[in-house]
Amino acid sequence: MKNFFIAIIALLFIFVVSSVFVIYEGQRGIVFQFSKIKRDSATNEMMVFEPGLHFKIPFIETVKKLDARIQTLDEVADRFVTSEKKDLIVDSFAKWRIVDFSTYYLRTSGSVENARALLKQKINNGLRTEFGNRTIKEIVSGDRDTIMAQALASAKSSREDLGIEVVDVRIKAINLPTEISQSIYDRMRAERTAVAKEHRSKGQEQAEIIRATIDAKVTIMLAEAQKNSFTIRGEGDALAAKVYADAYAKDADFYGFYRSLEAYENSFNSKNDIMVVKPDSEFFRFLKDGSNAKK
Repeated sequence: MKNFFIAIIALLFIFVVSSVFVIYEGQRGIVFQFSKIKRDSATNEMMVFEPGLHFKIPFIETVKKLDARIQTLDEVADRFVTSEKKDLIVDSFAKWRIVDFSTYYLRTSGSVENARALLKQKINNGLRTEFGNRTIKEIVSGDRDTIMAQALASAKSSREDLGIEVVDVRIKAINLPTEISQSIYDRMRAERTAVAKEHRSKGQEQAEIIRATIDAKVTIMLAEAQKNSFTIRGEGDALAAKVYADAYAKDADFYGFYRSLEAYENSFNSKNDIMVVKPDSEFFRFLKDGSNAKK
């Protein structure tokens, strides 16, 4: 008898535990009866359980919990075509949450993967339309905010279609396909190389002009210096000639004697010099007759 009561109590405990379920904050619950969604008998609408403690019929009803928090849709980058028929690789993400759990479950069967796929298609359609109406220059020059705003507005229809509210749509990066990026890089490199060659040739031209100008200035300065040296030398020679002339005018014999001594000194200052002159030459007249020096 005691065992019978223990079994009854155990069964009651299992029954109570099986009939209670908890929906945590950030979740919503849907109850199924034999794989059919439990509906409100008065309105025939799907019953969605809010956070809290709830009861169900054990072994007959089951509960599926759905995430009511804001979630992130961040899939791989997709390819879009601009109005110029140019391809762009766009990496974007979206923030979304479930607001109509009945519609959400009916459209996606409660599968997050199905919801992501449908939502990505809807967001990409909006982005594809916006990119298709713009050129690459317009997209890069500052229309990104407008594109994101228009894509967000286009995704608002997912509230009625999927029971999902798209909170935000953001574009992380816009890139060109690899093959196009390489061709653009090669073209930019060729353009920069041409510009560099042009600057280099202009620099060489300016260098030649500067070098020629400096050379002309140096030549002019050397010519002026040589001219001045000749002028100074001529003035010195003229002054020397005047001194000699004044000396000659004062005492011609002494001047002749002094000049002869200078000539002797310049002629005999080296032992290796050889002079071929007649002994009776006028050059030696002061050496032969000392009396001439006294005149």
